Amino acid sequence: MQTRNQPSCSHNRVFDEGRLAAERGTRLVMWITIAMMVVEIISGWWFNSMALLADGWHMSSHAVAIGLSAFAYAAARHYAQDSRFTFGTWKIEVLSGFTSAIFLLGIAMMMVYSSVERIFSPQPIHYLEAMIVAAIGLAVNVVCAMILGQAHDHHNHNEQHENHENHEHHEHPHHHDLNLKSAYLHVIADAATSVLAIIALAGGWAYGWSWLDPAIGIVGAVLVAIWSRNLIIVTGTVLLDREMDHPVVDKIRQAIESGSATVDTQITDLHVWRVGTRAYSCALSVDTNDKTLTPRRVHNQLTQHEEIVHATIEIHHVSNVRE
Repeated sequence: MQTRNQPSCSHNRVFDEGRLAAERGTRLVMWITIAMMVVEIISGWWFNSMALLADGWHMSSHAVAIGLSAFAYAAARHYAQDSRFTFGTWKIEVLSGFTSAIFLLGIAMMMVYSSVERIFSPQPIHYLEAMIVAAIGLAVNVVCAMILGQAHDHHNHNEQHENHENHEHHEHPHHHDLNLKSAYLHVIADAATSVLAIIALAGGWAYGWSWLDPAIGIVGAVLVAIWSRNLIIVTGTVLLDREMDHPVVDKIRQAIESGSATVDTQITDLHVWRVGTRAYSCALSVDTNDKTLTPRRVHNQLTQHEEIVHATIEIHHVSNVRE
């Protein structure tokens, strides 16, 4: 039996630089989002705009989610050297994304309830003032998206530079930071809700369609629910180690079963799970009648796939694998 860890100090250095840039970006966006959230909620209540109020509450969910992202980066950095985390602290970031998705579902239900209430109990709306605030909210979202986009580009640039220095070639060169992607998509979703609010207010102002404002609030809630569902699926897959349908599994099988001197070699037990944004661990058992096949040889066969950073290997030499 053999285990392997990837000894790449320079890779960890670049990885940390990307995380620090992402942490700074998410923290800045969090404070900007909180400030705009307060303005939109107060304005929505003052001007009786359900679409604007819904957008403000929607932005509050993003403030919490982005705050969780910033906290996750800080916590992962703080505990980075803690040996109690077997494969590092990356899943702290994934857990924050999962938590924000659950919170989003609650916000979506609240938005639907408030919008339906306004349909049956309409209130006068100050359209012009509400549209101005919604436009400011949209501009803020664009700025926040640019800040997070720069942090994302900084991380990818450092990673690509490191790969070039090490002369590494990856089949999948672009790997998303799920925590940063979560914060970024929250901002994009909020920008879309701001656009919907502006459309609703413009339609109500021009044509007197007072029902359009709460109707758009419901549409915005549906968008939030869809986003939260997608985020739950992505982060839940990582947290539950549901990775056996990932292409890396086929790579492992092919590397071992094609690397033996005989055809009677097969994997009898294989477990693969993700331990980083582009890092996987595996534990496997092999039955073979190839007497020259050793854990070290399997180790060498797996090194061609740099995303496999840890492996536990067990070899069983048998007379006939197919029996």
